[in-house]
Amino acid sequence: MRDENGTGFSGYRPSKTLWGWSVVGACALTMILGFTLGGWTTSGRARVMTDIAVRNAKADLVAGICVHNFVNASDAQENLKTLQAKSSWQRDDFITDGGWAKIAGIDGTITNAADACADQLVKMKELPQSGGDAAVTDS
Repeated sequence: MRDENGTGFSGYRPSKTLWGWSVVGACALTMILGFTLGGWTTSGRARVMTDIAVRNAKADLVAGICVHNFVNASDAQENLKTLQAKSSWQRDDFITDGGWAKIAGIDGTITNAADACADQLVKMKELPQSGGDAAVTDS
């Protein structure tokens, strides 16, 4: 469309300042949308997410071994009754004190492993029959 002077939108020439602020605004909007809706993440946040995933994977692995060790113990049925009778915040101490979450070659304890082991054991209605490589949990 042209106005009466023969100029229209095609004749518009923005200043360098307007161009500069337009670019800055477009960049800011792109970054805001990228980090909020686009799934972008910083390297620091990615590192934290990786550390959390590794810690959870270790805990799940040790919890599976712990359940296996618990089920294959000679007094497993009595230990399960004792574990189920304990309050939720005492169960991880019972598992740790029993030594079922201890893995050869790993010094110390794995964070959340005893908790995960106790949770899996408490959910069991009865202990599976030991003998072979039968699955002991329903993960």
